[in-house]
Amino acid sequence: MDRVAEAVSSMVRFYSETSDRIVHDVNHFLKVWGFARTIGKMEGLDPETQETLELAAVAHDIACPLCREKYGSADGKHQELEGGPLTREFYKDFDLPAEKLDRIVYLVAHHHSYYDSDGPDYQILLEADFLVNADESALSPKGVATFRDRVFRTESGKRMLKEMYPDA
Repeated sequence: MDRVAEAVSSMVRFYSETSDRIVHDVNHFLKVWGFARTIGKMEGLDPETQETLELAAVAHDIACPLCREKYGSADGKHQELEGGPLTREFYKDFDLPAEKLDRIVYLVAHHHSYYDSDGPDYQILLEADFLVNADESALSPKGVATFRDRVFRTESGKRMLKEMYPDA
C-alpha cells in the first residue's frame, strides 16, 4: 500500500477512536485531500512535493477532536498549537525521511496561517481547506471573494473557486 492510501486508512481509524464527530471529520479531511491532490496535480508538483502535500492534507485537522475536548472548539489557532505533535506521532511509523516529516508537521501546524506561505504545498493546502470550509460554513459570496483576493495564488485553485462560487 502506498503511503497516502495508508495514511487515509489510518486517519479514518484515528477519527473512529478519537472523534465525537467521526463522519464529519472523515468527510472533511477526504474532501480537503481530494482538492489538494487535484490542485497539486494540475499545478504540476513534483512527486515528492505532491506526496508531502497529500500527507499533510490527510492529517491537517488531526487536532480537532482534542481541541473540541480540551478547549470547547476546534478553532484554527488551537489546531495549529496541538496539530504538530499529534501529526508527528501519527506519522512516526510511516518510514518518512526526517525532512519530509518535518515539512508535513509544519504544514499541519500552520494550515490556518494564511499569509507568508513558503511553498506550493503550503499554498495548495490553504486553498484546498478553504474550498471545503467555504461550503461547510456557508460563507457568503463577499466572504469567498475576500478570501480569494487575499489568499488564493494558484491558477487551478482560483479557477475551481470561480467555478464553484460564480457569484463571488
